[in-house]
Amino acid sequence: MAVRVGTSGWTYPSWRGHFFPKGLAQRAELGYLAARLPAVEVNGTFYSMTRPSACRRWRASVPPDFRFAIKGSRYITHMLKLANFETPLANFFASGILHLGAQLGPILWQLPPFLAFDAARADAFLAALPRDVAAAERRARRHDARTTGRAVLTAPDGRDRELRHALEVRHATWLTPPALELMRHHRVALVVADTAGKHPFALHETAHFVYVRLHGSAELYRSRYTDAELRRWARRVRRWDAAGKDVWVFFDNTDKRHAPDDALRLIAAVGVTRRGLTSAAG
Repeated sequence: MAVRVGTSGWTYPSWRGHFFPKGLAQRAELGYLAARLPAVEVNGTFYSMTRPSACRRWRASVPPDFRFAIKGSRYITHMLKLANFETPLANFFASGILHLGAQLGPILWQLPPFLAFDAARADAFLAALPRDVAAAERRARRHDARTTGRAVLTAPDGRDRELRHALEVRHATWLTPPALELMRHHRVALVVADTAGKHPFALHETAHFVYVRLHGSAELYRSRYTDAELRRWARRVRRWDAAGKDVWVFFDNTDKRHAPDDALRLIAAVGVTRRGLTSAAG
């Protein structure tokens, strides 16, 4: 099994001169992070479609065992509310992320707080999510004019690799038995999200992997995790790992520069290699 710990994004000016050495070129920042952590969560894809050139540049900046988790489009989750998603979902996969190929990690779908669970709508969306890179290629071919002329429809490698999906929910109805059972049916991981008490917290396991987002325990996006808090998270990570599950943990307490240091501290507390490829269970 693998335990991969990283940060939510990397392009933060406040990190420069702190996590990133003073004077480090901005184009070198991802490579610097990838030499120290095994994964990163790409947040920009939540706000707008990425471009193929960006994805090529990301992959060229990191070692082969590095992984990119990709945040799904808010147009699908927040504006369409998981309805009429067919073409936007195709555009999302055609936008360039297939360039990541074998280095493509889970896709994160973050739902808005106002979106309650609707069984029919949720079932249709979760059933449509591609389950391997080849299926993502097929989905991408359904794109419309928004990506015409710059669509990426073929991955360079990893076409037979499983494509995992994680769902971060912020409405309590998604934590009811019917919703959890639907996630299990579709093998979609319910995100374990620490949000300083702002949104529901749950540890339900609904897939064969675990996806954790640590937004800050005291102050959302800002507070540093204490040693005691990280020891508690390390125990959970070791337990999931011992149960045979891959574990992905991303620190989103980025506003005060704590995310990279907290990620490194958690790696040390769990006892995995810095690359995250040797499990705590051995």
